Amino acid sequence: MERNISLLLSLCFCVLFSGCKKEVLYQNQDYKITKTQVIQGDYKGKALSPTHLQSNYRSKSNANFSSLLQFKFSINGKDNELGYNTNHQANIYTDKNGEVVLDFIFGEQRKLPENEKKERFLEENTRVKFSLDMSSVLKAFSTQGFYVDVHGEKIYESDFKGVFIAGSSFPLNWDFENLASNSKSELKDADGDGVFECELVFNTFNPDAHTSNEWTLAHDLSSYPEFKCGNELLNAIYNLSLDEVILSIESDGTFRTGEKWAGVWTRDISYSVLLSLALIEPEIARVSLMKKVKNDRIIQDTGTGGAWPVSSDRVVWTLAAWEIYKSTGDKKWLAKAHQIIENSVKDDFKTLVDKKTGLMKGESSFLDWRKQTYPLWMEPADIASSLNLGTNAVYYRVLTTLDSMRKDLGFDEKWTASAKTVKQGINKWMWSEDENFYGQYLYGRMHQSLSPRSEALGEAFCILFDVANEKQKEQLLQNVPLLSYGIPCIYPQIPNISPYHNNGIWPFVQAFWTLAAKQEKHSRMVEYGLGSMLRQAGLFLTNKENMVAEDGDFAGTVLNSDRQLWSVAGQLAMTYRILFGMNMHADKLTFSPLIPESFAGTYHMNGLKYRGAVLNISVEGYGDGIASFKMDGEEKSNFEITADSKGNHRIEIVLNSKTSEKTVNLLNNVTAPETPVLVYEENQLEWTKSKKAVEYQIHKNGNLWKTQKDNKILLSDDKELNEYQVSAIDENEVPSFLSNPVYRVNSGNEITIQCEQKTSSVNQQANGYHGDGYVLLETIENTSFSLSQNVKKRGEYQIKIRYANGSGPINTDNKCAIRSLYVNGQFITSLVFPQRGKDEWSNWGYTPYQCIFLRKGENKFSLKLEAWNENMNGEVNSCLIDEIILLPM
Repeated sequence: MERNISLLLSLCFCVLFSGCKKEVLYQNQDYKITKTQVIQGDYKGKALSPTHLQSNYRSKSNANFSSLLQFKFSINGKDNELGYNTNHQANIYTDKNGEVVLDFIFGEQRKLPENEKKERFLEENTRVKFSLDMSSVLKAFSTQGFYVDVHGEKIYESDFKGVFIAGSSFPLNWDFENLASNSKSELKDADGDGVFECELVFNTFNPDAHTSNEWTLAHDLSSYPEFKCGNELLNAIYNLSLDEVILSIESDGTFRTGEKWAGVWTRDISYSVLLSLALIEPEIARVSLMKKVKNDRIIQDTGTGGAWPVSSDRVVWTLAAWEIYKSTGDKKWLAKAHQIIENSVKDDFKTLVDKKTGLMKGESSFLDWRKQTYPLWMEPADIASSLNLGTNAVYYRVLTTLDSMRKDLGFDEKWTASAKTVKQGINKWMWSEDENFYGQYLYGRMHQSLSPRSEALGEAFCILFDVANEKQKEQLLQNVPLLSYGIPCIYPQIPNISPYHNNGIWPFVQAFWTLAAKQEKHSRMVEYGLGSMLRQAGLFLTNKENMVAEDGDFAGTVLNSDRQLWSVAGQLAMTYRILFGMNMHADKLTFSPLIPESFAGTYHMNGLKYRGAVLNISVEGYGDGIASFKMDGEEKSNFEITADSKGNHRIEIVLNSKTSEKTVNLLNNVTAPETPVLVYEENQLEWTKSKKAVEYQIHKNGNLWKTQKDNKILLSDDKELNEYQVSAIDENEVPSFLSNPVYRVNSGNEITIQCEQKTSSVNQQANGYHGDGYVLLETIENTSFSLSQNVKKRGEYQIKIRYANGSGPINTDNKCAIRSLYVNGQFITSLVFPQRGKDEWSNWGYTPYQCIFLRKGENKFSLKLEAWNENMNGEVNSCLIDEIILLPM
């Protein structure tokens, strides 16, 4: 009897355990997804019905608001008070009146004494008065007309726009470039005594740290495909996402970028359309794309240094345009889009091609906030010459897509060879044999090195777009770093930079990574990706723009928005492109669902409109392949519906009950060491020490040269031109970024050409020029400039130009100046003169280095404004040219 009871209890336990296990869709050490809810510690998001969600999630950002602050002051919105990675420190203690007053002297770091280092949580609505003595700066203005900042840069009194504060805790942030547009961050000298002050309230109500605790359907979804399954959470999140699609449609028939972000942005709309919006809203997608066209060319959104060509991923528009054609079959749209794309690509090929690697220059696609993904020493000119993984993967796909467009339009192949060159360049120059994934970008000045960080969007694209071979795809899925809450944009993280792209997870990136895993039939990775996407929507009750990689919280990133369009589109793509496996082609719609075993069930999609057909689709079971495919009750061997199909059709899919046993390896989040700051004096290299460093690697001309523990090295008396950089390595062999490059050359070999000496058109209004003046280049008059220079020997030279561009701020706008460089009548390349600060015409910098060949004797140099040099502004394309420097190689 006891044995029978024991057996019965064991059977009951097995049944209960089995039932519980079947309820769990995905689980890791931090959260769990079931058929009805998301569970993360004490927080739960629950689907009460297909049209009703509730969540008790609350960001801990206010409750855990630390009393310890890190911050620094800023002139003109630049990181120019203290050295990079050096901040003021304060522990906020209120006095007997409940007030806090902090006094500082500009340029003098305040550190915490030992008795003030104990952290505590700050009381709500704590007021802090910052008082800053600027007398040393003002004295320098009055005596010499400029102040020399910590980096050795001159700030002229005529360029002074104000002093601001940046920091680690809300309402402060480290977004230096946008400080000048935030009145709360500005300190004022009300009584003219040289002491600038402001008052800020900490641990106050932060709207970005709160979200709704309930969602109910607000709109009629009958015009969209109906989705239903046995998992109520999936039903509700699908309907929530369609609800957010409708909320994103503006009165002019376009998609807005997010709840916070009005208007159409090129890359945002393009990735959103590519993910899913071409399938369900092709006309609104088309109208939105056309908002980003000017002069029959794709518009690059405002960005670093004045947008294109510093930012160069505008061509992702191509992939969205092609997706709309695949959805609609509209040949007129295809012809129009093809012409716009070819015009844009032709301009790009005159401007962006790096001759050494065959890759396209310009900023990382979507990672367009320079301090979030680049070392602090990199200026817009450096970013303009960098070679980035995501941007090049997109460009490869664009070029192959162009020839697909041409084929459907009846034209001959034209771009395949160029596409092959880009693909070969990515695999030759950007694959890391040490990491077994692609590096983030190639960066430097005279010589470029591969950053070993992963870049999630680019890695996903290399799988999806077949840049990687089969072995590489397997290595990517095994080795690209993954965290508990999702795939981080980059890894490892950058120290002392607030979460956004750095230390951030973006759902649309996670969506592309999950699609890449699905393509390679990695079911566990798909399960992980679905879990990440469902968690954030199920807890936050919206499709957020981003979240902190460390803890998965939506609060704590520098900027965030509800119903971010590409997050919404990514969520829908999980249903359309994974659970139902839909993939549009020019002449058909194919099906290849992948459903992990934990998600096994029957899924229905009713009323899906595909060209002239309306489809009712069911997918049954689990697996990574199709065991049975029936259309209108008839078994089919081709898992597709052709583009010329009409009327209503029923598609029934049964999966093969087979999934991959490949695992998913989650890592702890890691932050790299601080990047050293390198100086060269009297034959010696010396650099700042990094706290976590156990050794330093010295790079010479782009290659590892020496490894040592000390932070200085004496160089031999070498007469050749050499460029040096240093990286810090921590105990886990995690490297920092390479330091700022310094070059060493015999001063007698460097040739400096004062431009004003070569022309009668000399200007002297700006400050800080070398020699007797400078040359102004504009769009109507003084559009071009030529000079001749003798050199003693033939051979290769590095050329750079000292310039100023005060047409706009360093981080936005669209007035990057561009000119074509000719040497001895031969076109060499388009030179880029990025913006360096709004109205800062005395802020001088250098163009990216360019290698040229000179003959012995006289050589003629010309800067010309050609048609392909038109920037995104179209009217303002101006800069000041001070001097040209030639360095013999």
